[in-house]
Amino acid sequence: MKKTIAFHNLGCKVNSYEMEVMRQNAQDAGYEIVQFDQKSDIYVINTCTVTNIADRKSRQMINRAKALNPDAVIVATGCYVETGTDLTAGDGPVDIAIGNNHKSELTDLIEEYLKTGKRITRKDLGSGRCEYETMSLKLKGGADSGSGATEHKRVYVKIQDGCNQFCTYCAIPYARGRVRSRDKNDILKEIKDLTDAGYRELILTGIHISSYGIDADGDYRGESRLIDLVEEICRVPGVCRVRLSSLEPRIITPKSAKRLAALKAVCPHFHLSLQSGCDATLKRMNRKYTSDEYRSAVRALRDAFGDRCAITTDIIAGFPGETDEEFEESFAFAKEMDFYEMHVFQYSRRKGTIADKMPDQVESAVKAERSKRLLELTAGASKAFREGFIGEKAEVLIEEKATYNGKEYFTGHTREYIMTALPVTEGLSGGDTVSVCLEGFIPGSSEILTASQCP
Repeated sequence: MKKTIAFHNLGCKVNSYEMEVMRQNAQDAGYEIVQFDQKSDIYVINTCTVTNIADRKSRQMINRAKALNPDAVIVATGCYVETGTDLTAGDGPVDIAIGNNHKSELTDLIEEYLKTGKRITRKDLGSGRCEYETMSLKLKGGADSGSGATEHKRVYVKIQDGCNQFCTYCAIPYARGRVRSRDKNDILKEIKDLTDAGYRELILTGIHISSYGIDADGDYRGESRLIDLVEEICRVPGVCRVRLSSLEPRIITPKSAKRLAALKAVCPHFHLSLQSGCDATLKRMNRKYTSDEYRSAVRALRDAFGDRCAITTDIIAGFPGETDEEFEESFAFAKEMDFYEMHVFQYSRRKGTIADKMPDQVESAVKAERSKRLLELTAGASKAFREGFIGEKAEVLIEEKATYNGKEYFTGHTREYIMTALPVTEGLSGGDTVSVCLEGFIPGSSEILTASQCP
């Protein structure tokens, strides 16, 4: 009888990609995949440590798995495992702790544990080798077979791991290590396989994709090998859309923006990480750019792609030492940039980081109030951005069916990443790209636009 195995993922799209590979490897090894809330023989929790909340959620999911089946094998993988916490110590619930560089060995390690009954710690495994030697998606069942790293007809492709930036608030470089770039030919092969399997949109992801290739070059190039890679990806037959995950503002210059705009498959939607619009705060964060340099990157993208280029960002409220004046400066800058969306975070202290030991930690109530103002700002700007497309034509990639107010729709995203609902029409199916006329918001929503197929 097959042993059952359940997976739960926390954190970033890189974690999603890696969990999907582990899931596929387990299925290939003969395990039966079940839902995480079911009783299972084995539970795998792919953890995150980007914030204290992520740490807590990782612990909660580990404990939840043990509660679902006290006799199950509990496996913890990922960044929380890498922080040095010994999850296998004492009477803890974890039986196998796997760092990021050993995820491809999941099924072998489970078999070893089942034979010996001896707990396996992260330290037992050593540093390991780069996962690119063994981790890539194998979507044998076509474009509807994946989960986690795949979202309907969209798929994430991991192109690098690690980060050399060492922002003062971030523990990820310690959990993920230095930059390691995936071999270009391996990426292109996977992309060919994915397009052959029916995927229409590729999202290039990694821990710091702007650093792609610097481990070969030995230094940071303004143009970066990333742009070279994107150009080659767009030449692969069958590639319909390409999106880039979070980018370093310094990589966007007038020249690089024009190179990207010349590629038909590249979507006019970019996530440029900001964190603060105040130069003094950026310096304490050890970000490598100024607000003026960031402004220039945004201008370069809008000059190359047009004013309707969708630009999203991350911003932290209440970083240590952030005075009222510094926050107001950051708020004004965010308003000036007129972002499509902002992901707003209240600063979270991380043990082992420089920011954790900084003086003038901001009180929780102040962080909450600043976060509220930023969220109100982004809600208004995001709605206005979408409203600007009403009455216009757009291209939508159909991803799935959904029901709103009792009516069935095909849903998908425009190239600017606007969620769109199109009444179900005979002859259309997931994976189709459709020219539509955008009409207005779904009743009760300020995020989803309705559309009709253009004649």
